[in-house]
Amino acid sequence: MNDAITAIHINCDTFKRLKQNIFCLSLLLLACNSNTYAQEWTDNHDSSKRNLAHGIETKLEWQSTFSKGKTPLWLNANKYGLSSLEKNNGYFRATMERPLQTDSARRWGIGYGIDIAAAYNNTSRFIVQQAFAEVRWLHGKLTVGSKQQLPVMKNAALSSGAQTLGINARPVPQVRLELPEYWAIPVANRWIQLKGHISYGILTDDSWQKDFTAQKSKYAEHTLFHSKAGYLRIGKDEELYPVSLEFGLEMATLFGGTTYMPDGNGQMERLSNGHGLKSFWHALIPGGSDITDGAYANVEGDELGSWLLRLNYNTDNWRIGLYADKFFEDHSGMFLLDYDGYGEGEEHAVKKHTKFFLYDMKDIMLGAELNLKYTKWIKNIVAEYIYTKYQSGPVYHDHTFTISEHIAGIDNYYNHAVCSGWQHWGQVMGNPLYRSPLYNEDGRIEVEDNRFVAWHLGFDGAPTDNLAYRVLATWQEGVGSYDRPYLMPRRNVSLLAEISYQLRKGWALKCGFGADFGKILGNNRGLQISACKQL
Repeated sequence: MNDAITAIHINCDTFKRLKQNIFCLSLLLLACNSNTYAQEWTDNHDSSKRNLAHGIETKLEWQSTFSKGKTPLWLNANKYGLSSLEKNNGYFRATMERPLQTDSARRWGIGYGIDIAAAYNNTSRFIVQQAFAEVRWLHGKLTVGSKQQLPVMKNAALSSGAQTLGINARPVPQVRLELPEYWAIPVANRWIQLKGHISYGILTDDSWQKDFTAQKSKYAEHTLFHSKAGYLRIGKDEELYPVSLEFGLEMATLFGGTTYMPDGNGQMERLSNGHGLKSFWHALIPGGSDITDGAYANVEGDELGSWLLRLNYNTDNWRIGLYADKFFEDHSGMFLLDYDGYGEGEEHAVKKHTKFFLYDMKDIMLGAELNLKYTKWIKNIVAEYIYTKYQSGPVYHDHTFTISEHIAGIDNYYNHAVCSGWQHWGQVMGNPLYRSPLYNEDGRIEVEDNRFVAWHLGFDGAPTDNLAYRVLATWQEGVGSYDRPYLMPRRNVSLLAEISYQLRKGWALKCGFGADFGKILGNNRGLQISACKQL
């Protein structure tokens, strides 16, 4: 969000109650499932000696990309940030992991992993992509470190990507407590299931931000990260009851650290943001304010999130899911409602009337996923529509001494006045159709095309047991941002055709061709080749 957005006056009481409920729900789930499902594990498994060297999976991978122009979108995006826009780039990667599933029969499960890459023409030459240890007690799990997390309610291979907790950027090192799989509440005949997580971490791109901006535009160091999510599913036993409904709320915050921004005199001003226990609490329960807020205090940090909804229908031969992802950057987008009953004159900051401003629900992602269970040439089809042009409208005005109206528009998705926005190592941490700062040629860490409409199609298949393919196609029309609108709308088409083949003795080959056409990402062509060996 820009400087105007940081002046948004949030109804903290409503926001606090919502996030308190999420936090309490997460703790309740982890406590309840320990007692309810203890009978699923038997003590005689735990009595045997555990071998932490047993079940280790090792993989070696090589990948190279050759492009004319920048790397095309779908050869770069949704790869957990292990990618590059440079026309020729690649890496050699080694992964070793002991999955938690190794201890699936035990009450306690222990897992760990290390995933490193030596890269060229990337944001780093040596990349620690993943490094984590995790412990499971019955259904609850604690993870410490960097780990790639799959998106919820979306097909990771075919979707354009989640708008909040996506897979487009490098994993953030964090401490994450979660209930990873749906757990049935022991009421209502177990028709209601819940899952969720809560985490705190820190971004690792300080050096990249300094180099990318050349310390001439805003950047931040030691930025802290917080995320939480809660999901509810109504339904059970898909073979007998084919319909299920899922609801979800994902929320995230960037806060703390130190911000450097131009002071207007050719120098960089240093702003120390909150980093104590109070700031951690304000990330969990919104409160406080940023150092630049002034008279109209906003909550501390960059708060954002998504409402999620998915309806599933399952048959013997196929399964379909219809879903929605409603992104928001503040409460005007979250609740579509804002208090607008302030007084005038000396009472301009006093709530005098029962009056509210209602925002339109224009910005949304709508999608459909079809799974054909027994066909080979086409297995899964995903279609999505995304609209982000509204952003609570083009007007922002805080109530003043002379004008009492309060309208909190211009939400400026993925951007923020103090933090460096919803990005990590130059790649947005949500949906890559919001053009990542890595594309910017002026050294600004900013999402410059966040108001757009897009249509996306993806499908895949496996004609034989060894041969599989994937196709993605996206059309997008962008108008820039409210801060930096384009003079004319810009359009873009991005394509991907990818084929993979499983060889003997754990070898696999993959080849993908990608292309971009248009004025948002430019005209790019690229070929990506990779080879993988499972040891």
